[in-house]
Amino acid sequence: METNIQANAQFVPQSAQKVRMVADMIRGKHVIEAQNLLKFTPNSAARPVLKVLNSAMANAEENFGVSRDDLYIFRIMADEAPTRKWRKFGARGRFKPWLRRSSHITVILREVE
Repeated sequence: METNIQANAQFVPQSAQKVRMVADMIRGKHVIEAQNLLKFTPNSAARPVLKVLNSAMANAEENFGVSRDDLYIFRIMADEAPTRKWRKFGARGRFKPWLRRSSHITVILREVE
């Protein structure tokens, strides 16, 4: 049976939709290749995804003794977290709601067979 090596980041202040765009880019790739891709991606969601990926790689090396050269991204998910509702006041005494969205990021790595 294959072991899943995983890392989570919760309540990341990015919308899940934006994080999913970055996650789709690196899904199924080798870890080193994905790391290089994320470093040079101009999308602001690339930074928290890179942090979670680095954490999962550290978990693999420390807890499972697996080399980072043998790892690939088996699954990466960006789920919705709670949305904070803010108010911006508009004309004629009205207010317009701002939805500040956040997300939970999960990265699951596996060893290449």
